[in-house]
Amino acid sequence: MNSQWNLEPIYRGFSDPAFEADLTALREKVDAFAAFCAALPEAEPAHALAEGIALEEGIKTLCNKLGEYASLRQAADTKNPEAGSQLGRVMAVASGMAAPQAAFESWAAGLPNLMELVEADEKLRDYRFLFQRIQEASRYLLGGEAEAVMAKMSLSGGNAWSDLQQYLTSTVPVFYRGTTTNLSAIRNLAYSPDPQVRRDAYEAELACYDRIKDSVAYALNSIKLETISDCQLRGYESPLDRTLKQSQMKRETLDAMLGAMDEYLPKFWQYLKAKARALGHENGLPWYDLFAPMGNSSTRFTTEQARDYLVSLFRAFNSEEADMIADAFDHAWIDFYPRDGKAGGAFCAGVECLGESRILTNFDGMFTDVVTLAHELGHAYHNHCIRNQRPLNLDYSMPLAETASTFNECVVMGSAISSAADKAEKLALIESQLQDITQVICDIYSRYRFETMVFANRETKFMDADTLCDFMLTAQKQSYGDGLDPNCLHPYMWICKSHYYGPTFYNFPYAFGALFARGLYAQYEKEGAAFIPKYNKLLCTTTVATAEDTARVAGIDLTDKAFWRGALQTVAEQIDLFCQLVEG
Repeated sequence: MNSQWNLEPIYRGFSDPAFEADLTALREKVDAFAAFCAALPEAEPAHALAEGIALEEGIKTLCNKLGEYASLRQAADTKNPEAGSQLGRVMAVASGMAAPQAAFESWAAGLPNLMELVEADEKLRDYRFLFQRIQEASRYLLGGEAEAVMAKMSLSGGNAWSDLQQYLTSTVPVFYRGTTTNLSAIRNLAYSPDPQVRRDAYEAELACYDRIKDSVAYALNSIKLETISDCQLRGYESPLDRTLKQSQMKRETLDAMLGAMDEYLPKFWQYLKAKARALGHENGLPWYDLFAPMGNSSTRFTTEQARDYLVSLFRAFNSEEADMIADAFDHAWIDFYPRDGKAGGAFCAGVECLGESRILTNFDGMFTDVVTLAHELGHAYHNHCIRNQRPLNLDYSMPLAETASTFNECVVMGSAISSAADKAEKLALIESQLQDITQVICDIYSRYRFETMVFANRETKFMDADTLCDFMLTAQKQSYGDGLDPNCLHPYMWICKSHYYGPTFYNFPYAFGALFARGLYAQYEKEGAAFIPKYNKLLCTTTVATAEDTARVAGIDLTDKAFWRGALQTVAEQIDLFCQLVEG
């Protein structure tokens, strides 16, 4: 089986004549769209709407193909300057869309009978949600050439600072037990069954950040100030307000979710303290033991075994998804192993020109790595479900982006726990799942709080590395309570998490996805096979409806705290079982 993904179906390389031809075609289409938009004041509205959408579809298709290829090449080898250079070329051409697109959307939003024209045209009707969003977003557009200026400035501003963070974290040397390794590999040791390995790896990880903390602090400060300035210029109340509007999600939904999480945080602290006692700690769990395995789950997986396990499991759940998973393994969609220069963590990227996805992981053969594969394959299945949508209807909002991925985790863990052979194996599986859900509740809440503090302070002052570390420690203490040892936290989590290094208020969608998926999985357990068509429809709806309207496909009211409490209660029951197992 392959160890790296195959990108040749997209392009055979940057020297492939098709790459340069597509880049030229993209430039021509952007120029044509700009000329079209310049003539809009004299255009007949119904015809111009259809023509403008057709032009945008062609541009979006080419831009995604070129951009995904270059960004995937860069993620696989951040030391390769060619990938970054070519991605910059694509982004530079794409940035020429900003001003004409703003002009087109402003013109469309100003049509008094816009939605009547949309409903009257069969092809435009597919974009009714898009045009509704255009009407709403038009109040935040910048006039004249300002959109083009902002897009071009971001190339050497926020985007460049984000690239710097990725480069530094993927190349910083980590000195561990007399050898030199990379950050991805050292962070994987947090799952080691050897307590001394976990502690030594934690200390080596913290030590390596001292070499890059100042540079990354500059990156974070610069990105967040750019975000604040952009929001002020456009008239958003705050970066969070912009994120919620762009996510098509109500503040009432976020408040209901966070309110329920606040109520249940002490339950998570109970789990952490029980784990700490089981591992011999009396003052809460030290950070380096957050991912310490418990019970007896020493099974290791090759990539071939992971494939067979996941295909077999999902065949019983959803044969369409099982077929897609088999394709992902058999046709080199996945880049598996950590290596120097490769981006850390894991992600899935849709390759729309192929109707496929590409997945990056840092696979080490543990069961948690199989769960990570299932998570990313959930993203791939989400992409699979929306593949027949029109080109401008292929983007789902951040909160809904984690739905299928986290649902897949529930499928894998539910099956594994129910079929556990003995108490030791059941403990290992339950604890592994509690590790994950604690990350997307306690840790994500700490990231949300950290990011809130950063945005609250950045407008008036520069935050050096020590200040950012203090913010992170404060956020962790608030979110983990007395569940963690206050003398052994992780002040540098702001360096290694790439989610901070973008233009949005990013982190809360993970908690949303985890809890929303748990609620959906509970419905699947009740309904069985009858749930699958509803689930597929819900995933397809994510690109053409708000978060609240998407949830209504499954009969869920996201603004009702009771829904979130119900999802959290399923975790509370697992925590009670975990405590019985370790204390018994």
